[in-house]
This record gives sequence, structure tokens and C-alpha cells, in this order.
Amino acid sequence: MRYESILFLCVANSARSQMAEGLARSMFGEQVKVMSAGSSPSRVNPYAIQAMDEVGIDIRGQHSKSVETIDPDEVDLVVTLCAEEVCPVFLGQAKRLHWPLQDPDRKGEDLTEEQRLEHFRIAREQIRGRLSVLRELRGDLVVNTPSEFHLSIRVKDLGRAARFYSWLLGVEPKEWTHRYVVFVSEPLRLNFVLLVDDGMTLHQDTLYHLGIDVKTREEVVQVYNRSVDAGWEVFKVPRTTWRGTPLHELWLRDPSGNLVEVYARLTSEELAEMPASKEPTVLVSL
Repeated sequence: MRYESILFLCVANSARSQMAEGLARSMFGEQVKVMSAGSSPSRVNPYAIQAMDEVGIDIRGQHSKSVETIDPDEVDLVVTLCAEEVCPVFLGQAKRLHWPLQDPDRKGEDLTEEQRLEHFRIAREQIRGRLSVLRELRGDLVVNTPSEFHLSIRVKDLGRAARFYSWLLGVEPKEWTHRYVVFVSEPLRLNFVLLVDDGMTLHQDTLYHLGIDVKTREEVVQVYNRSVDAGWEVFKVPRTTWRGTPLHELWLRDPSGNLVEVYARLTSEELAEMPASKEPTVLVSL
């Protein structure tokens, strides 16, 4: 997602959009021009100032302004934050995101000062969480082109789970044993495995993971190179495994510790290269 400037909009430009402006300025620094505005501007809410003070961000220098004062040509991305209200109209060709957040300024509610401030804290953290995703998605991403998505989950009742997912996915299982059930859906490009919840530690050998099929050995190696360039954690370098289902595979660990298998099935010519020992063959120089 490419953008050099962001405009946050709500009605009064008093609380949500002001906190979003302050948070974005802190998180993006000089990389992105950050603005906020509203359709009926008022003032920066004192509770918004207090909530932002708690996280070390001073928004006292910000002020409420009308959306009509913003030049559409200076905005790449518009984020509207209205929930119950009618969001301001903004002209121009900017990309648009809508984050519906309840107004923390509960004017009609009988609340203590602390209760009122807590609503602003909640809105602040909701905005901060969304901004953290937006920041990570900024810029050009070198993307992969998987042909299949693989997912394994644990279930307590294998039979009942098989019936449920047959109904949900609209496809009968391709195969099953007493420990797992495999669904393959060509329309969904999905390989989905149900596993008996046996209490085993979760790791790649329990088949509890995510996976994508990238079709060829060369693409597995290319994904590895892209992973290294991007700074992602490589759990196991590209290799060809011959036991079980022969695959070219790469194991990555996502930022939360989940394992992801990037794989390609072997061609008949590649299968003919199987060594007598069936020991894994590393595909890159270490």
C-alpha cells in the first residue's frame, strides 16, 4: 500500500481523529504527512489530551479544522473513524479506509471522570492497533504467488468435525485415518487437515501449521531469498524431503511464532533423483 499522506476524519475533529493524528505522527515520523479534520469542527477534547498524555504524546498543539480546508490533491489516504454518525464527505481520488469506532465522548451518559477517561483510552488503543497494521503494510511488498493454501487445526471429535467441515466447505474428505481428515478444494485452492487433539506439543512434525504451495523447487528457493531480504525468520532452509509425501519445502516462523511451510510437490523427473538413503537434500548453500 503506497501513501505519503494520511487524513483522519470524524465529525467534530475533537477526539478520535485528533488521537489518530497524534498517534500517526508519533508512529510514522517524517515519513508520512498526517492531518485530521471534521465536518463540524469544534475543539480538541480535554480527555483526548489526557489520554494521549498517558502514552507520552502531546496533542495540545493540534486544533480542530473543517474538511473543506484540506486540499484533496495533498491526500493519498483517507481514514474515516465515524460509527453511528454520518462521516464527512471528502472529494478527491485518495484511497479510503473506514475504521468505525464509537465516539468516546459520551456526553449523554452519567459517568465519573475516570469512567469517561477510560472510553478515550479504549479508543486510543483501538486506533493504535489499527495504525500498527497500516504502518507495516506501507510501501511496495514483493508478493508470492501461491497456488494452494494449507491449514491444519486440532479437533476434539474427529467424526463430528469432519461432518461439519464437509458441510461448511461443500466437499467430502479426500482421505482420512483414525488421526486426521484431509479436505482438498480446487475452487478454494485449499488443503485443509483436521487433527485429533492428542495433547502433543505443537510443531511441524505434528502437522499443526499453515502452508502454501508455490508449485516449483525454484520458487521455494526464491521465497527463501525474499524471506531473508525481508528479515523474516527462517525455521528450516529449503530442502527436499523424500519420506512420506516427497516435497521441496521451506519452513518460516511468523512474527507470532506460528510455523508456515512453503512447499512444492516433486515432478516425476525430480522423484527419480531420490537418494537411496532418503535423507533430506538441502537446496541452498549454507
